[in-house]
Amino acid sequence: MFKNARIYRLGAPFGRAAAELEAALGTRRFRPCGPVEVATLGWSAPLGEDTSALVHGVGGCLLLCLRKQERLLPSSAVAEAVDERIAEIEAGEARDLSRSERRALREQTVTEMLPRAFTRSRRTLLYIDTESGWLVVDAASEKQAEEAISLLRLTLETLPAKPPAPRQPPAGILTAWLLTGEAPADFIPADACELRDSEDSASVIRCKGQDLASEEILNHLRAGKQVVKLALDWDERLAFILADDLSLKRLRVGDALLDEIEDGDDPAARLDAEFALMALQLRELFVRLDALFGLVGEPA
Repeated sequence: MFKNARIYRLGAPFGRAAAELEAALGTRRFRPCGPVEVATLGWSAPLGEDTSALVHGVGGCLLLCLRKQERLLPSSAVAEAVDERIAEIEAGEARDLSRSERRALREQTVTEMLPRAFTRSRRTLLYIDTESGWLVVDAASEKQAEEAISLLRLTLETLPAKPPAPRQPPAGILTAWLLTGEAPADFIPADACELRDSEDSASVIRCKGQDLASEEILNHLRAGKQVVKLALDWDERLAFILADDLSLKRLRVGDALLDEIEDGDDPAARLDAEFALMALQLRELFVRLDALFGLVGEPA
């Protein structure tokens, strides 16, 4: 289900039952954009629009879904329409419009164009692991993850959650794995990585489909570059790219585990089984990452 995983440590046990959380999310249920709204945010059914529950619980994990809808109004189209109106008014009145008049004209133009603009929706899945104390967001960027967490915090009125503060620098450890060829037995480097100069953040090398044990890669590391992203296969259960902020991208459950899920005609049941499998594997992965990097850090 998740393609990415950004993790946040809960500062206190999550004490809300699924029914209580469902009621809270219901106060901010998703609704489409109104005629003059640029965007709306709200909670949607995580198992799809054919279901109604805003919370899906399994194995101590509570799955949620943020839905965002935006009106697509290209700035170039707005600028062109405004320029045409300005030219028409200035020609008709034989004068230059002031800055405040131009600003007001732009606001009026946007208001008139918004109801005719197309809309685009995006779903962001996240779940709370009430047993291990992690909040996990399927977001490719920190901004997208923070958007979901901010709405959850606003909905619940409080949510002490912070990114992990590793006690061991991940980039240094990942670099050592490739330099020495001695990664832990259950973490097998794959064929992709990103290297960055520790003294020049703009100096970046991205490798894909490469032998990471080659002299070419090792020479970059010997010259001082650090591994800030590394593709890994963990114990034949999960494959992902681990970044130095301990986020996971291109997350994929191992084929052998997926084969254990029975095929059926009910998409919601399939999603339920996939989520249960993935959440269990991630819970165990976070235990391993905690042992390697010290994920807990300071309490939120």
